[in-house]
Amino acid sequence: MSLTFNEQCVEAAVGNMQVKISTGKMAKQANGAVVVQSGDTMVLVTAVAAKEAKEGQDFFPLTVNYTEKAYAGGRIPGGFFKREARPADAETLICRLIDRPIRPLFPENFLNDTQIIATVMSAEVDHDPAILAMIGASAALGISDIPFFGPIAGVKVGRVAGKLIANPTAAELEQSDMEIVVAAGRDAIFMVEGESKFVTEEDMLEAIFFAKDAVQGILDAQDELQKKAGVAKRDVPPPQIDEALKAKVKQLAFDRIAQAFKIKSKQERYAEVAQIKADVLEALAADYEGRAKEIKGFLGDLEYERMRNDVLETGIRIDGRDTTTIRPIAIEAGLLPRVHGSTLFSRGETQVMAATTLGTSQDEQRIDNLFQRDTRKRFLLHYNFPPFSVGETSFRLGPGRREIGHGMLAERAIAAILPDHDQFPYTIRIVCETLESNGSSSMASVCGGCLSLMDAGVPVKAPVAGIAMGLIKEGDKVAVLTDILGDEDHLGDMDFKVAGSADGVTALQMDIKIGGVSKEIMAQALKQAKDGRMYILGKMAECLTAPREEMSSYAPRITTIFIKPDRIRDVIGSGGKTIRSITEATGVSIDIEDSGKINIASSDKAACDAAIELIRGLTDEAEEGKLYMGTVKKIMEFGAFVEIMPGTDGLVHISELDETRVKNVTDILKEGDKVLVKCIGVDKQGKIKLSRKAALGQSLEEKD
Repeated sequence: MSLTFNEQCVEAAVGNMQVKISTGKMAKQANGAVVVQSGDTMVLVTAVAAKEAKEGQDFFPLTVNYTEKAYAGGRIPGGFFKREARPADAETLICRLIDRPIRPLFPENFLNDTQIIATVMSAEVDHDPAILAMIGASAALGISDIPFFGPIAGVKVGRVAGKLIANPTAAELEQSDMEIVVAAGRDAIFMVEGESKFVTEEDMLEAIFFAKDAVQGILDAQDELQKKAGVAKRDVPPPQIDEALKAKVKQLAFDRIAQAFKIKSKQERYAEVAQIKADVLEALAADYEGRAKEIKGFLGDLEYERMRNDVLETGIRIDGRDTTTIRPIAIEAGLLPRVHGSTLFSRGETQVMAATTLGTSQDEQRIDNLFQRDTRKRFLLHYNFPPFSVGETSFRLGPGRREIGHGMLAERAIAAILPDHDQFPYTIRIVCETLESNGSSSMASVCGGCLSLMDAGVPVKAPVAGIAMGLIKEGDKVAVLTDILGDEDHLGDMDFKVAGSADGVTALQMDIKIGGVSKEIMAQALKQAKDGRMYILGKMAECLTAPREEMSSYAPRITTIFIKPDRIRDVIGSGGKTIRSITEATGVSIDIEDSGKINIASSDKAACDAAIELIRGLTDEAEEGKLYMGTVKKIMEFGAFVEIMPGTDGLVHISELDETRVKNVTDILKEGDKVLVKCIGVDKQGKIKLSRKAALGQSLEEKD
């Protein structure tokens, strides 16, 4: 008896991709499981939620895992263990792309452990598995019994020759001046992330809403699949609210929280709010024993209500600013004496120390994933967020998803301004250490990172800056906030980070927690972001108007020379013996390209010059008419062999030793003598003819 499957399938086009979603064949014990396919790319996405919430659970424990299996690209993993290990940064970033748009779409009172797992099982470069995984997460939740206010779908947008393309091919992306990923639903955009090459705010807005239109067909397909699956959603009872207790909490705390929110200092404000909570809990302890968690929830609601109402009614924010004012900025460059480039960037209570290090090709990061086998990455930006930056303690193991995501956002923002590698052949690493945080340390990292490059003498194309925008929306009342605080991010409706130069946007990231954000609101946010960015660029120019003309004395100097490609073997030597001897003798780093381009790096100019002389000696060819100071290597009856370059010698015939007749070669030369000779020809076999007679009365200096 054969096993059969009740497989259900739907299809729809999303730009260049024809997407098929199927269920009922794989992973049937998950609450919801779909296979999403486009071309030869297939992603299995499962959704599972615990039957009940853990006792005392007071937050929604959602986990998203995205894994690229090596077999999907016909590969065996590298390394000793030959199996997939910890997620690569690229996989972590995709986990965030999936998590951010779906997280706000679960019922407020649903607190069950929930896990989405996306497994890439087959992959090809023109059908991005990340986009299919985003679609699959929504579809798997949709067909399951897990409560979810979807569907949503993801799409990548590029632009080639002014034409917007949904889900462009790899070749089209190489020609594109933007690459953004958008997650959208029927009426709302939930997430935007990407980079661009100085695209205007108006064009970026057009691309975002182009993406929203592009996903409508796949949303219809998900609805159709959900109907075919026919699985009823779990009941999530609404929270039971004790209105009498809520009123007592408001009576005790509302006015005090209003006063606390007028305290500009974050730590002082937090301390006052903590005292208010403690006082309220103490006042209600006798009558409401064991209900501290419920009381804290009502106090949190009061903070949310108070902050939002103040902004919408008065236009005045927690720290006393209006909606468009940027906090005070202080900048200091060159603060770290042994670092190649550094900047301390402070904006209000957010502070980042950015340090730039210049390296050689040996410092490049090797990338090995489904679509990139042993490729090299020459620019790295690493963002760190230690707990002391917010006055807390925590266990430190390594960068978390948030740190990886914020670092990549800043890296994208700055990558657009880097010089071409041919002009500046360095590996560049920026480390951004968050020293204080109260609102958008990632955008402070963009500003500080850019200035640290300039302090290092990197010839950037233009300065870039970043700013975070927020939104408060209640009905028809709307306030778009420039340079948001941490509280405004937490209690607001949008976190919209925009980075760029004076000419346009280089990176952006947006998370919207509500539906119904209109195109007009987003246009206003982009305009305020540009105004804020221009103000910050002006402040940055007060510190550095251009990259420093001289690099740090501790940075390596890279000198580029060119040799004929067929002489590369002479520099490398058998088994690399020759190049090793040069690096050991001089202490330099040498990088040889197949084209014959050689980069020689050292912070010691004399060492570079010595290495160049050795390489020239190995690769230079004798030129007719040129003078050489050579060494006599061998005496013969008919003449002397003279080494004019390492490994290169020529013959001085006895007739070319002197202007008068020479009877014996040893009358003029002996082995080991230094002698000035002139090249008088090279025959077809490459044999070099030298003359001492033609060089008499001349010197190398005169020739030069």
